[in-house]
Amino acid sequence: MTASRRGRLVALLAGCGLIQAAWALSPPQVLVVAQDLDDIVSLDPAEGFELSSVQAFTSLYQRLVQPDPDDPSILKPVLASGWQAGAQSLVFELRPGAVFANGDPVRPEDVIYSLSRAVKLNRSPAFILGELGWTAASVDQHLVRLDDRHVRITWSAPVGDTFALNILSAPVASVIDAREVQAHAVAADAGNRWLHDHSAGSGPFRIRRYIPHEALVLDANPRSPGDPPRLATIVIRSVPDAGTRELLVRVGDADIARDLGPDQIAALRGRAGLTLRSFRSAAVHYLLFNTQNATQPALANPALWEAARWLIDYQGLAHQLLKDQYLVHQAFLAEGFPGALDDTPYHLDIPHARVILHAAGLDHGLVITLDVFNQSPFLEIAQSLQATFGAAGIRLEIQPALAGEVYTRVRARREQAVWLYWIPDYYDAHSTAAAFALNREDGSNSIAWRAGWSIPALSARTLAAVQEPDAGRRLQLYQPIQAEVRRASPYVIALQEQRELAMRSNIRGYRQGLNADMVYYDRVTK
Repeated sequence: MTASRRGRLVALLAGCGLIQAAWALSPPQVLVVAQDLDDIVSLDPAEGFELSSVQAFTSLYQRLVQPDPDDPSILKPVLASGWQAGAQSLVFELRPGAVFANGDPVRPEDVIYSLSRAVKLNRSPAFILGELGWTAASVDQHLVRLDDRHVRITWSAPVGDTFALNILSAPVASVIDAREVQAHAVAADAGNRWLHDHSAGSGPFRIRRYIPHEALVLDANPRSPGDPPRLATIVIRSVPDAGTRELLVRVGDADIARDLGPDQIAALRGRAGLTLRSFRSAAVHYLLFNTQNATQPALANPALWEAARWLIDYQGLAHQLLKDQYLVHQAFLAEGFPGALDDTPYHLDIPHARVILHAAGLDHGLVITLDVFNQSPFLEIAQSLQATFGAAGIRLEIQPALAGEVYTRVRARREQAVWLYWIPDYYDAHSTAAAFALNREDGSNSIAWRAGWSIPALSARTLAAVQEPDAGRRLQLYQPIQAEVRRASPYVIALQEQRELAMRSNIRGYRQGLNADMVYYDRVTK
């Protein structure tokens, strides 16, 4: 590590009162995490929807119910001590003695304010609560204080209580301290500006200081309901370059380095004092054909979609090119997600693809433009596709661009083909099924709509699945929907991410789950 980099870390820690400026490494009760924080827009749980923000919310806030960190298929009460389900309603009993980080008691009024505020602010994640049929005009009638310990939540959408509970476990449903937030409100912003860089929750940590593009410093909240955190402070340092993150953890100036690429992981493997960890992510990668692009009529031909399923080198991508940071996965629900299909019926078979293309008259010099993010691993994936498709007589012309530019083209349906990835917005199968198997054909911007895939019957089945009140039956309904998407859609689901990180060997108790918000620092020791 260079003297300037070490100096910036020491200055940051010393400036936050964590160490004396003469120290270089993190002290015993301080965990230093190196990752890229440049995506953070807001640390208000009603607004933040970026990866780094969502990862922080579980440390800062609690919900009435949350997935069990060790088995996310199980919802457990957190700020609630229990609940009673009724007809499109849930009555929650609040956890006795629960308080926020500043000592304020958690009240039914705080639950009501938090949910109503998120809907009325109407920032990026508000649509998740909208799945319950809530609008700014109607939400208040669905949230009722029964007494000092009980709150009733109702909804108008035709969905069961299991789905409603999953919605209420999402970060946007985090319970905030209404008194503290209202005390910092400016004009009509409902405390939004203050919550950009402060916290008002009951989670195991609270924000000491947030310096955009530099660091997020969290202090332990000993008042948090449940077991208190094991460490006094977490410093999440913004380090955009993966190579620098690798260097920081290798020399011990960081305890954990997140989001390392295959080259960084290879450089650290076998080094004394380090442990490499791999955590499965719910992110799935897929190839999409735009059937509405009139410049290439073949994109609307199901024979092309079928041939493409045999023109991806799934094993080569996952194991050789991407060095096991991805696994082969061919269903829209990620492996590990309740109800996911885990079989992989497709493999690279160029002769079989040629037969399909020939029978459809698509073997005469087909040229397709492939949009792709201009960064790793997307460029490498595109080059692999270019080689295998080329072997079957299809010329892929790679068109790299910034991610924002690619998404702009896709949302306007101007692309021909594109390689993208999907991460669920909340921990329920409908979040992903609504993207891949529901096309309202009203510009609602689902993946099916972006592909121009007209599927009224499949859309009806997807809506029926989310409306099914029985939890076990719901999961069964999603399995044939996944199979139909895999067999007949204009997209090819190919890979699932595995998040790689490196940590010092003295770090214990770190947990991470499938969804972006499932990052847990409360049991970490060093």
